[in-house]
Amino acid sequence: MPGLNASFGVSIAAIILGLAGCAAEPGQVSQTEPIAATNSENGAALKGYDPVAYFLTHSAQKGSDRYTYDWHGVTWKFISEENRAKFIGAESHYAPQYGGYCAFAISRGLIADVDPNSWAVVDDKLYLNNNPFAHELWSQNRPGNIAAGDQNWPLVPKQSTPNQ
Repeated sequence: MPGLNASFGVSIAAIILGLAGCAAEPGQVSQTEPIAATNSENGAALKGYDPVAYFLTHSAQKGSDRYTYDWHGVTWKFISEENRAKFIGAESHYAPQYGGYCAFAISRGLIADVDPNSWAVVDDKLYLNNNPFAHELWSQNRPGNIAAGDQNWPLVPKQSTPNQ
């Protein structure tokens, strides 16, 4: 069945090219139900990764239960007391953009979870993506995708959380 495999490959390539060519959708979101303002897993922001480490070590590092801080209704974990101390008082600087949801999805008016290892710091702001493919698509037009995400994020309905 060589024809089937070739046809399947062409179909997959067309889908990928179609996704890559999709323009960002500023001002349009598909989410109608309120979501948590900060993406979390089992109460931990960033799936337990240290937000400060992205800036200081330029790497994704799993935080420790020993160094935590509660902010915006979720627990943030850190690799050290020093990173925890840097976060306190500068939370908005170190916290990921778009509540820690996928930057590529937000730029398209969608919501998606993240992989803490698919990230970038751009203009001193942390952006996360769902997977390496989404990260690559987002990276192809960072300024346009950031502009669209910045416009879309306030339109996403969010649940109220403490300290907002």
